Amino acid sequence: MIFNLKNEVDRVRYKDYCNGLYSDAQKTLNAFIVEVKKKHRPRSIAQNSYLHVCLAYFASEFGYNLEEVKYNIFKKIVNQDIFSKQRVSKRGQMVTYWRSTADLDTKELTDAIERFRNYSAMVAGLYIPEPNEEDALLEAQKQIALYEKYL
Repeated sequence: MIFNLKNEVDRVRYKDYCNGLYSDAQKTLNAFIVEVKKKHRPRSIAQNSYLHVCLAYFASEFGYNLEEVKYNIFKKIVNQDIFSKQRVSKRGQMVTYWRSTADLDTKELTDAIERFRNYSAMVAGLYIPEPNEEDALLEAQKQIALYEKYL
């Protein structure tokens, strides 16, 4: 079950549900396992579209393809702490893996995009428009369309 704890009705339902599980666990000899996960709002379609424009604009300006910018610059250079994670393998060894942008919540993706925009401006000298700068974003999209076959 999923509960939105911003909603008063869902908070009451959540509490009742958890109390019911607790009560059931005390009544029965059959042990069961309960999993609780904290979920943040997933990234939005608009946020994902904006990220794509940012990456493609950067790629079109510097002659990269989109995947190079996404993995080598956006993930590995600018946002390594967000995307690079470690886990223990079946053999007990530490393995590094890279998260997908699809695994990020809205805050993580907002932070990652802002860092990329700052990197682009300060290191590469390219200003990437903010989401509310519609005219500038339209110009960026025009440039992306011109170089689309190279991206």
